[in-house]
Amino acid sequence: MAKIETILCALDFSEVSPKVADYARLLTDAFGAKLVVLYVAPSLNQYVEFHVQASYIDNFVQGIVTGATETMDAFLKEHFPGQNVEGRVATGYAAEEILNAAKDVRADLIVLGTHGRKGIDKILFGSVAEKVIKSAVVPVMSMRPDPEK
Repeated sequence: MAKIETILCALDFSEVSPKVADYARLLTDAFGAKLVVLYVAPSLNQYVEFHVQASYIDNFVQGIVTGATETMDAFLKEHFPGQNVEGRVATGYAAEEILNAAKDVRADLIVLGTHGRKGIDKILFGSVAEKVIKSAVVPVMSMRPDPEK
């Protein structure tokens, strides 16, 4: 019988994140599972090729990570009050870091949101959710933004 003992919830702090958090909390409570919430900040290493000094990029990314850590703490307090939840902030390519974190925490389920991009936006920005769904070795629950909002 399949067991869900650890859930990884990947967030981007967009308007979809509270909805994703609600489902993650519901599933965590239903299964009595451990919850790990992850945010992935971009590494921006690709800009070194554009003659941008690595130290500028590193400082900028560190600022993003610091801000994301503060945002994560506030998000966890607001959306998971009184619950035992671990917040993580990583840097890198989002889909890859989500898959790495799922492996690291031995997640039995990944919960994430999608922006529901179509057409040229999807071509330009790709779909993190799609890449995670195609590559994950555990089930993935994804949800789109509410089209009415």
